Amino acid sequence: MKIAVATMNGGLEDNVSPMFGRCRSYTFVDVEGKDIKNTTVEQNQFAGAVGGAGIQAAQFIINKGADVVIAGNFGPNASSVFSQSNVKVVSAQGNVKDVVTKYLNGEIQSSPQTMLGMGRGMGRGMGRGRGMGFAQQPMYPMPKEQDISALEKRMKQIEQQLDQIKKTLEELKKK
Repeated sequence: MKIAVATMNGGLEDNVSPMFGRCRSYTFVDVEGKDIKNTTVEQNQFAGAVGGAGIQAAQFIINKGADVVIAGNFGPNASSVFSQSNVKVVSAQGNVKDVVTKYLNGEIQSSPQTMLGMGRGMGRGMGRGRGMGFAQQPMYPMPKEQDISALEKRMKQIEQQLDQIKKTLEELKKK
């Protein structure tokens, strides 16, 4: 199995990037069973694209043969491309090796309702860049306990993303 992870600089010791299409690099992790066998890093040649970075990056990941892709957020277009190609999408934050290990151990899973963040393109709908998109709501309302749990989980993910963004910003200011 091949897992692609959106990263800043690449490698197992890097952190998962909060954004998929405009991350700096992708770390490809080759796995047999639950063992990491090999890793390679590829720069994201689409990070600076004027528009369509997510779609182009998604196609790049698919062409590399990834079965699973991990990032903090995925835009709706990239998510759609992955869905059509049967590539599992996982929204996660943290150290690459830790996140991959958690995925392999079933502690985090792919979800058809992955959080959708806004891309940086010109925008067509979803608020024209004035906010983040949200996962699709289920057809039937959730029981109150599930709703509270889902909101608490989402809040924790957003807090982790904010921490990652702050860390990245600090790293960029140091350079």
